[in-house]
Amino acid sequence: MALSAGTRRTVACVLVGLGAALLVAALMIPTYTVSKVAKTPLDLEITTIAQNQPGEDSLVLDSKSLTTGDGPAVVNTDVPLISQRFLTVEEPSDADQMTVQAGSTLRRTDVQGDTGLLTANVDRVTIDRVDGMPVDTEPNGSIAVTVNQEGGSVMEPVQHTGLGYRFPIGTEKKTYPYFDINVRKAFDAKFIEETEINSTKVYHFQMTVPVTSTWDVVQSPTNRLTLPAGKWGVTDVPADEPVTMTRYYTNVRDLWIEPQTGTVVKGGESIHLFYARAADKPEVTALKSHIVFNEETVESQLAVAKENIDKLSLFGRIVPIVLGVLGVLALIAGLFLGLRGGSSSAHAGPRGNRPTPAPAAAPNDAGSSWGGDDAPTTQFTRGDYDAPTEQIDIEKRP
Repeated sequence: MALSAGTRRTVACVLVGLGAALLVAALMIPTYTVSKVAKTPLDLEITTIAQNQPGEDSLVLDSKSLTTGDGPAVVNTDVPLISQRFLTVEEPSDADQMTVQAGSTLRRTDVQGDTGLLTANVDRVTIDRVDGMPVDTEPNGSIAVTVNQEGGSVMEPVQHTGLGYRFPIGTEKKTYPYFDINVRKAFDAKFIEETEINSTKVYHFQMTVPVTSTWDVVQSPTNRLTLPAGKWGVTDVPADEPVTMTRYYTNVRDLWIEPQTGTVVKGGESIHLFYARAADKPEVTALKSHIVFNEETVESQLAVAKENIDKLSLFGRIVPIVLGVLGVLALIAGLFLGLRGGSSSAHAGPRGNRPTPAPAAAPNDAGSSWGGDDAPTTQFTRGDYDAPTEQIDIEKRP
């Protein structure tokens, strides 16, 4: 069914308006909507598991040997270790910031029960959902390394600085400050290289925590001990002479980051805890091991990263392209229909395709004569085509 000129013009205007709206949306989505989507999700629940690397040192001090027996403290070798962290999002969290809580444990798996637990802590920090940095409020976090009589964590306010569990959306090849909860300070995580993990591009960063006295961080009894020299294995003083040693900590941490989302795909730590009378002269090893995410954790983190990459790609590329194409098609269709409708309406007659002829001039007088085929044809305007046909009687002249 053919459309009237007015209907064509209306449809053309609608198509042009729709096309313009779609093109505006295609331009706005990458700049506005993506900025809303490109944030760390609030529904995170991530479990990461790291294990000591076979063939490398894995040393653990037998704590019982410090208080029992006559000989020096015993350091076990080739100890199987597992580090587990469970991360969740807590309140306060909103459109711009989120509070991340991570409970971490390190245990030796060759000992049953709680006796295998080496370290445990709970860390909580409120961060920006885009750049991953702690918010400016003070305090912006807390750390628990002890429990109360009911077994609940005793949270101590701690001001966090630097990144912790996420890198920025759109991570760059540069140095970032990274927070170490053991010494409660941030140190430089330097960009090392761009590489791939299971065909996914990642950025490798590395940070080094210098040798630090844990007693200066938390004045816990285990961080400074006084024992007989013989128990420490010290030979330059009498065996029964008390010797006070401080526990020191150093670490080299490696992080592999998926740059679009800031997801930590893989992590590793070369931890060294030791007792000494001076920071530069380790005497008794408390813990020394290289612990790295296992394959299951790496695959899980890659899945999280890819899910978020797909969201960014959907709103950053796919949707704008589709809307742009639809917008151009709508504009072309609207302009074509509008121009075609305008040109055809200028020639349309009472029935849409039949031109209206100009009225013919009437004869001047009775003496006028038209000769044969040269006489012009006279058409009488009938007005409405549905009117009845009239007959006109013309009187004959002699």
